[in-house]
Amino acid sequence: MESFKIHMNESGIMKFVLNRPEKRNAINFDLIEAFSQCLDECEKGGVKLLLITGAGRESFCSGGDLSAFKGLKTEKESYGMLRKMGDVLIRLAFLPVPTLALINGTAVGGGCEIAAACDLRIAAEDVKMGFVQGRLGISTGWGGGTLLHERISSPRAMELLMTGNLRSAESLYDLGFINALVSNGHRLEDHPIVTSMEEKSMGTLKAYKQQLLDRWDRAALTENVDREIRRCSELWATDEHHQAVERFLNKK
Repeated sequence: MESFKIHMNESGIMKFVLNRPEKRNAINFDLIEAFSQCLDECEKGGVKLLLITGAGRESFCSGGDLSAFKGLKTEKESYGMLRKMGDVLIRLAFLPVPTLALINGTAVGGGCEIAAACDLRIAAEDVKMGFVQGRLGISTGWGGGTLLHERISSPRAMELLMTGNLRSAESLYDLGFINALVSNGHRLEDHPIVTSMEEKSMGTLKAYKQQLLDRWDRAALTENVDREIRRCSELWATDEHHQAVERFLNKK
């Protein structure tokens, strides 16, 4: 089974689906490469809106696949993987077309980082989300912490990052991180935010996206993301992290 699916409709809406439901749509090396290729297609033109979601109803994305990454022990080894996904999220954040996370199920760890890299977020009303990296003795490592500070106020971002608690979609809507909630039984892509954007021209959507990008200093933001990645890679190499990973994998 392919680890991803890409759908493109006649209106120019591309949907990238993380297709590893048996692994709670966790990110492995194949998905990092697929994500990058998806962004390549978006940058070529012809796409006016990118939707990102997970397969199934249980998970949007559970972050990095620890069973795939457990062999990464040193700071240098982990930095290589983290940097690759960090590059993906920087490209996603600076994509010239709008991006929208359709959070169909639980999003934890790196799954929340992917959501933070998107411009907008629509979630099923019953999902839980959390920046739970601290439970594994690490910090955000794909740039999602840096990007979260761009989406909501820094005090709120620090609360989400430092507590690492699972939060309801409703509470994250109240914080302004989630743009809209969808009740059970309804498709996320049918929400009026999506359908209204689909009706607009590509030029209009790209013009509004550029207004956001004009506020950002790409070089400075990229440098901050790299600092985030390096701090995570330092923590990745600690005994605390390796022991936490072993406990997690042995519990499954």
